[in-house]
Amino acid sequence: MKKISLWVLALFLTASIASAQDAATQQQIDKLSGQIQDLTEAQVRINQRLDNLEKEIGDLREKVSTPVVNDYATHAELKDLVDQMREIDKSRKEDTENIVKQIENLAKAAAATPPPAPVTHTHTTPKPERDDTASSKSNTVEYEYEVHQGDTLGLIVKAYKEKGVKVTKSQVIAANPKMNPNVLIPGEKIVIPDSSAK
Repeated sequence: MKKISLWVLALFLTASIASAQDAATQQQIDKLSGQIQDLTEAQVRINQRLDNLEKEIGDLREKVSTPVVNDYATHAELKDLVDQMREIDKSRKEDTENIVKQIENLAKAAAATPPPAPVTHTHTTPKPERDDTASSKSNTVEYEYEVHQGDTLGLIVKAYKEKGVKVTKSQVIAANPKMNPNVLIPGEKIVIPDSSAK
C-alpha cells in the first residue's frame, strides 16, 4: 500500500508539476500570441505607411516630369528680350539718321533751286499832275508774279532784288492792297513794282 500511495503521490506530483508547467507554457503561449498580434498590427500599419509613401513619391515624380507653366521669365528669355530691344533701338537710330540725312538733302536741294523766274509785265501808269499847267507822264515798270507753294513775301522780294529789281516789302504791300502779306495763296498773282525803272 505504501507503494501505491507513493505512486499516487508521485503521479499527483507529476500531474501538479505538469499542470503547473502547462499553465506556465500557456501563459508564455498567450504572451507570444499577444506579441505576434501586436507585430502583425504594426506590420499592417507599416504597409499602409509604405503604400502612402509610394503614392506621394509617384505624385512627386509626376509633378517633376510635368512642365511648370508660370508667369516668370527665365534668364535665357530675359536675355533674348534684351537682345531684341537692342536690335529695335539700333534700327530706330538708323531710321532717325536716314530721316535727318533726307531732310538735309531736301534743304540743300531747296537752297540750290532758284525761285521761279518772275513774269515780267510792263504797266504804264500816268504820274499825277503837279500843277494845272504841266502835265507830264512817266513809265513805271511793274512785274506780275504768280505765287507758288511755299512762297513768302520775303523770299519773293529777295529773289527780285537778286535779279536787280529795286523793291521792298512795303512797296509790294502798297501795290497789292487786297493781298494778305502773311498768307500768300498759291496761284494768286501779285504786282512787284520796280522803283529803279524810269
